[in-house]
Amino acid sequence: MKLNIRGDKVLLTDSIKDYIDTKMARIDKYFAEPNITANIVVRLKNRDQIIEVTIPTKSFTLRSEESNSDLYAAIDLVVDKIERQIRKNKTRIEKKLRKEPSKDFYYDFIPETDDEDDKNVIVKRKKLDMKPMNEEEAILQMNLLGHEFFIFDNVDTGNISLIYKRKDNNYGIIEVD
Repeated sequence: MKLNIRGDKVLLTDSIKDYIDTKMARIDKYFAEPNITANIVVRLKNRDQIIEVTIPTKSFTLRSEESNSDLYAAIDLVVDKIERQIRKNKTRIEKKLRKEPSKDFYYDFIPETDDEDDKNVIVKRKKLDMKPMNEEEAILQMNLLGHEFFIFDNVDTGNISLIYKRKDNNYGIIEVD
């Protein structure tokens, strides 16, 4: 696995990069493709050090973010979180890949939030490149990204749909006509 490590308002030393490389090697065993690139961003917010890891593949996207006052602890937490995501969804991913091996989708919707008190201000705008998928694939992608909702092009209805996780741990769908 190739690592694309960059710091946002942080100077990354060789020891930090080596530590990230060592920890990310644990995740490398889960991927069959050798040319997967993991995008890692380290940034500061107040006293917290935040590490964000995004691993786009042909079939799914893994994303996790952790913050801690200690950068090394944040790195440990984010790697553990991604490994848990992979193990938790391993059977779903294998089932999907066996069922539709030629169908590739890539959907990367990563909202960023700020804790500032600016109200009614749009601070970020994203354009989505939606690939057609069914509801089960959308649930899988939402869980892999760790989001509470997911927008997708529903293959079954041909409409744009939003799937969300309810408080009772079930899922709901909002469809656009």
